[in-house]
Amino acid sequence: MRLDLAPRPRRSRLMEALSPALAFALAVAIGGLAVAAMGRSPAAAFAIYFVAPLTEFWSLQEVALKAAPLALIATGLAFCYRANLWNIGAEGQFVIGGLAGGCIAVATHGIEGGPLGTSWILPAMLAAGTLAGMAYALIPAILRVALGVSEILTSLMLVYVAELLLDYLVRGPLRDPAGYNFPQSVGFDDAARLAPLIEGENLHAGVLIALAVVLLAVVVLSRTLFGFRVRVVGAAPRAARFAGFSEARLTLAAFAVSGGAAGLAGIAEVAGRIGQLQPSISPGYGFTAIIVAFLGRLSPIGIALASLVIALTTIGAEGAQIALKLPLDLTRAFQGLLLALVLGADVLARYRVRLVPGGRAA
Repeated sequence: MRLDLAPRPRRSRLMEALSPALAFALAVAIGGLAVAAMGRSPAAAFAIYFVAPLTEFWSLQEVALKAAPLALIATGLAFCYRANLWNIGAEGQFVIGGLAGGCIAVATHGIEGGPLGTSWILPAMLAAGTLAGMAYALIPAILRVALGVSEILTSLMLVYVAELLLDYLVRGPLRDPAGYNFPQSVGFDDAARLAPLIEGENLHAGVLIALAVVLLAVVVLSRTLFGFRVRVVGAAPRAARFAGFSEARLTLAAFAVSGGAAGLAGIAEVAGRIGQLQPSISPGYGFTAIIVAFLGRLSPIGIALASLVIALTTIGAEGAQIALKLPLDLTRAFQGLLLALVLGADVLARYRVRLVPGGRAA
């Protein structure tokens, strides 16, 4: 008896829809075995991971706050991945966006406001973060278009450049002179902070920004010529060339959208949750968003749901670390396993699995 894979005449939409759920269930099963091997109860671990964060208002806020940057970045990445462009450097674009917008907050710290008051500061920060993310993402895009350099390597290497630049500036020119030599900038003024949605709570307007971008992406991908070009270039590049679509222009546009979304997520995180520049402003949102994008099937609505699932596991992991002494790295391993299984489950959309009695695989 052996397993055989038979090509389907066309991709199965049903299996495409079900594969993330199958991959998640398999990842949970493997995670349960790992927890049991550590001498803990899988049932107790799952209750802390997936149920406990949904029972308290503060933890629901934390899930939304974790999901917002993931949804923003992953939505931007979907434009690249749908066009078969591999932007792996969203983490760097996130950092550069936070840094660019944060510089405005630091430069305007303590000003009384001129004729325009201080109402322009936050919009200027959001615009600067978005534009900086776009510009940073265009570096690997231009190198690919002009010189044929792999965007995978260049976008990934630029992550480290962005992180080291932030670290240098926060420890040097942007350091708070009254901060007792701690490597951090001044705390942002209220005019440079995203307003809380509920007085006295942590939930801020960055969640609404992420929701608006997801809805905008739905319209762009399904109702505009640009979205149509992205889909055609990714699904049938030869047909796109015959139709006269410019691959170079689409590459630049897709990277600009992707980097802009990551940069906006970066400044929303800095102006919302953090409130100042620090040597590190991301726990790896840009890399985790890659998992979110594929778990959401590169669909904006699917990405929004996937970001909530990943955020839930992240918040649950912190609870499991305290209650069951489980290592936080277990969650990172779970998320990496989930990505591998989602990509592996794509085989089911293209092939039928058959049990063949006897014989060797063809």
